[in-house]
Amino acid sequence: MIEALNLQSGSFKMVLPYRWHGWLAYVIFGIIALFGIAVVMSGLSGITEDLVSGFLITGLGLLGLAVFTPGSHEKDLHDIRQQAIDPAELEAKAQQSGLTIDSWFLRQTTYVPTNDPNDWILPAPGPASWNTDDRYAADADGQPIPEHPVRVGTPVPASFSLYGIFGTSAVLCLILGAGVGISLVDKQDSKFMVIGFISLVAIIWLILGWLRAKMLNQMIDTPTSLVRSVAVGHHELVGQVRPSHEGVLRVVVDGNERMFMENMVAYNWTYEQHQERTVRTKEGSRTERRWVTIRSDSGGCPFMLHDGTGGIRVNGHTFKRSDYGGFLKRWDGAFAETLGKQFMSSLVAGVLGGWRVIDHRWTLYGIKLGNPVYLMGEVKPRSRADIDAENLDGTMQNSIIEVWGDSDGVGQKVTLNRGTELSNIGRSRSTVEMIALPMLLFLGAICLLALA
Repeated sequence: MIEALNLQSGSFKMVLPYRWHGWLAYVIFGIIALFGIAVVMSGLSGITEDLVSGFLITGLGLLGLAVFTPGSHEKDLHDIRQQAIDPAELEAKAQQSGLTIDSWFLRQTTYVPTNDPNDWILPAPGPASWNTDDRYAADADGQPIPEHPVRVGTPVPASFSLYGIFGTSAVLCLILGAGVGISLVDKQDSKFMVIGFISLVAIIWLILGWLRAKMLNQMIDTPTSLVRSVAVGHHELVGQVRPSHEGVLRVVVDGNERMFMENMVAYNWTYEQHQERTVRTKEGSRTERRWVTIRSDSGGCPFMLHDGTGGIRVNGHTFKRSDYGGFLKRWDGAFAETLGKQFMSSLVAGVLGGWRVIDHRWTLYGIKLGNPVYLMGEVKPRSRADIDAENLDGTMQNSIIEVWGDSDGVGQKVTLNRGTELSNIGRSRSTVEMIALPMLLFLGAICLLALA
């Protein structure tokens, strides 16, 4: 299975959606793009306004196609997961996923995502096979876990894909639409406002793309160390989350016992309100809606990263950068959890702008026992007191060291990600695509200055 997958995607790879909602989005945005092209064709006959709207509509459609285009290895890894994982295990996860209606009257629902791209792609050791007597010892066979980079290699995204083609075409259409639109505007200030807005979007997009590209290159270029032989210093490690000496957390979201998650080692939850208000204007009235984050909390505890060759203690709560992937669970309700909170939330929203609260949402992100993790961290010696507290004899090198995430190395940024290197890079775009598109948009904005 995984042996037949070419992890070096080369210069170009065409990847199409592999789930029904991806194909639905392709159809919708494809129709929008075709409609925009038709409007552009009609505008070529002399109606300049049609050219503006046509280019912008086409750009929007192409941008949607780019967003819903999977990463270079995403479809292949999804197929491998379906073949490699025990069907009974997949069925058990499917039964635990999806939407559950907790209360019709209070409109309370619970949703667990049916697809988790950060989960294992290849089978991982189950709790029954974990060494509970010595958490630092190797597994029975002493080999790295099946999904370890030492065994499967490191994937490299294609330099260019359909995402790049659709994205480049979208940027060009948006620049052309903005250029034709600016030529129709007489006020100089309005022209500079449009150019300034496009430049700001391009700069933010470029910065985000550059940061993501740096992390991607770090994953690809840094060799992954094995726990049994890792030394002091900054290292890349991949493994499975297992309990440390201190145990695990039972996370109660927003202090409500109805919303909880067991066996957590790192978490982040948010409480949001869906608010609306009616705004009166000269043209009439309109309804505005928004999601507002009211409260949030995060935390964690030490855990063991085990890669099959041994376990190492990780101080997950110290990492400056953490990416937990998609949410683990989400609770929705038409009302707050108590009458007092419902009254206060409505009162505060009403005072601050005349908003009405129409929905409440609690979302939990995090890392649980058994999850795959990828990290770049600093390995340091443990104190004598910590070693004695666990009654360790210190004969295993990996038992007298631990991982911290509070300081970067030379050219190495500490980070903690849910998922293995294979799953994290498999969904990524290439460095070229992450940087070239926003750079093209920024250059286009500079060119628009000639029309100002």
